[in-house]
Amino acid sequence: MTLSKSTVLVVDDQPGIRRLLVEVLTDEGYEVNVAANGYEGLETVKKLKPSLILMDMKMPGMDGIATLQELKEIGMASRVIMMTAYGELDLVTKAKELGAYAYITKPFDIITLCEMVASYLDGHKEELMIG
Repeated sequence: MTLSKSTVLVVDDQPGIRRLLVEVLTDEGYEVNVAANGYEGLETVKKLKPSLILMDMKMPGMDGIATLQELKEIGMASRVIMMTAYGELDLVTKAKELGAYAYITKPFDIITLCEMVASYLDGHKEELMIG
């Protein structure tokens, strides 16, 4: 459980994934916001400047890679954990080149995802407080 509320943004086109992550991450003590696609996600990032973004790689419209490219341009790419059901090595490699912190393959183990979120947020507390 976190001591201070870090903001997590979930960007995924699947409502069930968004609901699950809101429930689980809220229970872990995080403030959780959601976006249904890359365009919505970018607007939310600009408004809220979340501590961490969990983003699906494959979404209609602006996919995760295009969104990650935009996030890199505004200096937020290192705050992203990519989620993919596909696990294609070229997309994972591209995401890491664009600055994604990590990736997890769907269906994911929720405990593993929570550990990744906590690891990122605990490891970047100073950076998050300054920024």
